[in-house]
Amino acid sequence: MVSIVLVLQLLLKANSLTVFDITKYGATPDRDISEALLKAWNDAIASTTASQVLIPEGNWTLSQVRMLGRNKAPINLEIKGDVKAYPELDKLPDKDGQWITINYVDSLTISGGGVLDGQGQEAWKANHCNNKNKTCPKLPINLSLNFITNSIIRDITTKDSKNWHANCISSLNVTFQRFTVSAPGDSVNTDGLHIARGHSIKVLDSVIGTGDDCISMGDELSDVLIKNVTCGPGHGISIGSLGKNVNEKRVYWIRVEECTFINTQNGIRIKTWPSEPGTITISDLHFNNLTMVNAANPVVFDQKYCPSNLCSLDTPSLIQISDVEINNVTGTSSTSDVMSFICSEAKPCQNIRIGTIDLKYIGQKPAPTTTKCENIKPIFSATQNPPVCSDTSSFPSLASS
Repeated sequence: MVSIVLVLQLLLKANSLTVFDITKYGATPDRDISEALLKAWNDAIASTTASQVLIPEGNWTLSQVRMLGRNKAPINLEIKGDVKAYPELDKLPDKDGQWITINYVDSLTISGGGVLDGQGQEAWKANHCNNKNKTCPKLPINLSLNFITNSIIRDITTKDSKNWHANCISSLNVTFQRFTVSAPGDSVNTDGLHIARGHSIKVLDSVIGTGDDCISMGDELSDVLIKNVTCGPGHGISIGSLGKNVNEKRVYWIRVEECTFINTQNGIRIKTWPSEPGTITISDLHFNNLTMVNAANPVVFDQKYCPSNLCSLDTPSLIQISDVEINNVTGTSSTSDVMSFICSEAKPCQNIRIGTIDLKYIGQKPAPTTTKCENIKPIFSATQNPPVCSDTSSFPSLASS
């Protein structure tokens, strides 16, 4: 699988790719390039040799495009220019679609150093989507990747998306490297990258600043490595929320390593719903060598997740969190409860191993640095500052879980 990407890189260096330049298909800076881009893409998909779809340097406008695969050979989408969406939602031809969608492609490289600018400022003002509002308009994701295999997305920036910046769904062996997300901290529902129903997904050496989760993870997900990612502004790196759907499948083998959280609302977080039917497990999680810089809530397990207080707390979450390693989490927090483990009474957290912790509260109001713990009895292997879960007397018997 890695060799496919390597072959494509060698072909690029040898300048032996068949290049499909959108300007050869009628693209000009003063008009919508969606038709030209789709024509170039379809010719590249049909090619029996490695190919490149080129968006050259310059400023380009794109209304919307849906690019399907089943390609015969490796393909490179080389974005060198600044590609902008229309600010107005009524200029999106398919109101239920995303801005740029790529599906069913094997051996795809997206690169070039360009920018995908969703121009979402006007959409954020009109975005009142929450649990109270079920009729708000659907806003498009900047880059939607689905059923992608053996691929790499690198040296690309997604900016000011109207909704999530990127998703990667039902995909296998996909790497995001030097992937940049840029949006202000008050942009609404602009997750940097959402991953779900996939295996062997990597996010490396990236900078993600946005108004929601830097990286969010859904169900049916395994073998994820998030390493050397700087998050901020944003809501941190999250697993969940999970448990609402009885058909959800388990999440396991997730690694978050050597990441930095700067002025974020959370650091690492797990969210599960109470009073919902989901019964999956979340296990084999590794959170190591994390640096917090004025990050609120550096470590959060929330099995009473209930945004806007519009859900029921009548029965506990049925999701089991187990086999978790947390080690060498250091830095500063803007909240005094630097670690919060609110686990389920029905499914207490199991085998939570905690190593070195050194977190200091630097908020404006003087307060002791503390932790919160419910239904958890962690296993310690080093020194924690502050002491973690020093009172575990309320922990129920594991036999009851």
